Amino acid sequence: MQFHASFLVGIFAFAFSFQAKCQASPHRIFIAADSTAATYGPERAPQAGWGQALQSWLDESQWQVRNHAIGGRSTRSFINEGRLDAIEKELQPGDVLLIQFGHNDAKQEDPTRYTDPDSDYQQFLSRYIATARGKGATPVLITPVARLLYDFGALLDTHGRYTQAMKHVAEQQQVQLIDLNASSMAWIRALGEQGAKPYFMFVPEQNKADGTHFSVAGATAIACQVMRGWVQLAPQMKAVLKRDIDCATISAGQGVPLSMASAAAPATPVAKPAATQTHGSQVIREQDIGRQQPGPHGGAGPTTAYSFFAEVSDLPFVMRKRVLHKGAGIGLHPQHKDEIYYIVSGRGLYVLDGTQYEVGPGHALLTRSGSSHALQQTGDEDLVVMLAYPATSDAVR
Repeated sequence: MQFHASFLVGIFAFAFSFQAKCQASPHRIFIAADSTAATYGPERAPQAGWGQALQSWLDESQWQVRNHAIGGRSTRSFINEGRLDAIEKELQPGDVLLIQFGHNDAKQEDPTRYTDPDSDYQQFLSRYIATARGKGATPVLITPVARLLYDFGALLDTHGRYTQAMKHVAEQQQVQLIDLNASSMAWIRALGEQGAKPYFMFVPEQNKADGTHFSVAGATAIACQVMRGWVQLAPQMKAVLKRDIDCATISAGQGVPLSMASAAAPATPVAKPAATQTHGSQVIREQDIGRQQPGPHGGAGPTTAYSFFAEVSDLPFVMRKRVLHKGAGIGLHPQHKDEIYYIVSGRGLYVLDGTQYEVGPGHALLTRSGSSHALQQTGDEDLVVMLAYPATSDAVR
């Protein structure tokens, strides 16, 4: 009986231990930042911050975002108002602290916020790093996100000294760093000055022309860049992603400018060996295959995707339908294949190699390999798009 009793005690101990592991609290991501990352309610629509979009990439049972970003704060004022102390009280081992400041640190006219990039800006950043490490959490520095501000056709880097100062702190203290300033500037250049405006708070009906703060589409695109940068630092994070991070930085000057009806000659087809048919002729109904998805390539959501004949492996082409619901989009991304969009219904803004076009029913859009493009729904009606491209390049559509 003693043997059986000890055996049962061991079984119960193992069961309780296993249950405790299964019910372990998820890790948290804390964000200490300014208005570009802050959370905004519906009364501020369409304004949004990248911090409120970050959770859409992560399973809440494993990672939960705690967004402490707030408008108008610098490294100095965020600390002086006790906001870093509030984060410190919650931090636990395994958590992550994302730190992005610089916009308001540069405001020399306000001594409650201004910091010198060569001195106290770096000292304050060190406070955030020490706070995270003191709690067993991981600090990650994020260089300030770019503004949409052009001068004589050139995008201005308004954060240069602060970006360099943050990089210096990261190197000196061996802290992981996401260079969001670089990736967001490349993103804006690829969109072009006019093409980037829908991603910022250029809202004529609200009398707003704001190149600092983001629309929902812009916040989602920047969150994708943050998430992509984080996965590059911590590849194990890729396993917990709920959606793609195919929002790669696009180098300035990539792609050849093309018109909407490209005059470029079609690529010479490559002869392929005859394929063996794996499925016979058939009929399907789109209501049987529709899937709800966030916008691909870091675009805002929600969308509905229809993958026609996805199980037929020997077709030489791919046919897809995507419905971009209100506010949804396909994020800016480089093309590695020729692709055609046909607008069935609704309205949208299409950016091709830095030029923006208004598109609607009956428009056909050809993007050649080597270009970059993005598509954003506008108005109240869903934007319905048919897509076609070579089967050998099937991707996340």
